[in-house]
Amino acid sequence: MFLEVSELEKAYGTEETTSQVLKGVNFGIEEGKICVILGPSGSGKSTLLNIIGAIDSADSGKVVIDGKDITKYNRKQLSEYRRDYLGFVFQFYNLIPNLNVEENIRVCDYLSQNPLNIDDLLNTLGLAEHRYKFPSQLSGGQQQRCAMARALIKRPKLLLCDEPTGALDYKTSKEMLGLIETINRKYAMTIVIVTHNEVIQRMAHYTIKIKDGKVANFSENPTPATANSLEW
Repeated sequence: MFLEVSELEKAYGTEETTSQVLKGVNFGIEEGKICVILGPSGSGKSTLLNIIGAIDSADSGKVVIDGKDITKYNRKQLSEYRRDYLGFVFQFYNLIPNLNVEENIRVCDYLSQNPLNIDDLLNTLGLAEHRYKFPSQLSGGQQQRCAMARALIKRPKLLLCDEPTGALDYKTSKEMLGLIETINRKYAMTIVIVTHNEVIQRMAHYTIKIKDGKVANFSENPTPATANSLEW
């Protein structure tokens, strides 16, 4: 398994007002697959994603990536893990407003020793004609594509997407899912998507349903649907 999560637990608050967010989460996914994490607000799915992404830390348990337990990493090792292994796409694009599309992407290009070709990436994501535009000149979908390109330019082994279609309309959401599908196939990248939209699980190889901080259901899909065929 490329990603293994074992007995993962996380709580917030003080002793008097502790909220147990993750309660012994377990699952594993193979390299080069798409995994969708589903669950209602407050179920713990975003906390789980943030721990995998080393944005947050676990209280106990393991997160093993490519054979290495990142829960044992020190601050320097976690920084190197985020730099070398991870691409992170957020619901809100977090683009730098005074940099154009190409410059926003190259911010992360410089972090990698083996970045993807930026021209090829811009063409793959349909951004070639927008490369010199600033975020304020882009549509929501174009901004999300730019955020995606910024995450991908480092050639990460693991792409984490937190509600990547949450701020997009139906048509643009389907386009974004199509891009995720293309990225998975073209670059053989492992992708984990947190979403409220249950339809998206049809295009994934794995679905993890989180409820009250636990894995309520884990399923595999040997024949994922195409993004274009999804309807909701």
